[in-house]
Amino acid sequence: MLTKKQKDLLLFIHQKMSEDDIPPSFEEMKDALGLKSKSGIHRLISALVERGYIERLPHRARALEIKRLPDSIMQEKGGVTGTSGSAGRSMADVMSINPASDGFDEVPLCGRIAAGSPIEAIRNEGESLQIPKGFIGRGEHYALLVDGDSMINAGIHDCDTVIIRRCDSAENGEIVVALIDDLEVTLKRLRRAGNKIVLEPENDAYEPRILEPERVKIQGKLASLLRTYH
Repeated sequence: MLTKKQKDLLLFIHQKMSEDDIPPSFEEMKDALGLKSKSGIHRLISALVERGYIERLPHRARALEIKRLPDSIMQEKGGVTGTSGSAGRSMADVMSINPASDGFDEVPLCGRIAAGSPIEAIRNEGESLQIPKGFIGRGEHYALLVDGDSMINAGIHDCDTVIIRRCDSAENGEIVVALIDDLEVTLKRLRRAGNKIVLEPENDAYEPRILEPERVKIQGKLASLLRTYH
């Protein structure tokens, strides 16, 4: 499943190449998506390449080729199979095929979280994720990309996307997003041992972290998980 920003960028590139067969510049992409820097575009393109939606062509400037589009677009009347022979359509026309308000909820994609050694969260610039309605329960939610394998025995793999329900407390044994010393964010199972907080991995290769309660703030707990195979 693509994030909203990834999908927006893919469809913007497709629309521009349908008009003149020339990929847009990074500056045009940045302006179209309302990002502050080109580094965000580099990350989005890398993600689209990894997922098989676009390909970088070597030895050519601004050389991108669309390999496929999201299934919701492919199933639209007339279908499309890349840039060759595709009828031009506006960005609004393309995005109206599967709007977030029709059958989907939108949750912010807040960045990357460590499922290994704690790391500082990497904030994305306004990205969001479309989730089918009813997939998550009530409350405020956000999404994080998992970095690491320390929770693999709980079925949480590297590069999964976890959906987190925002809260500031959790029960023993729940999987939580924990902020340590106001700097580091990690995904671990919460345990309480006497007057200590234990952040427990689900992988024997990692050691639990035992911390003073004042060093740990609960930022939310696991509500759901998404995985893409590619």
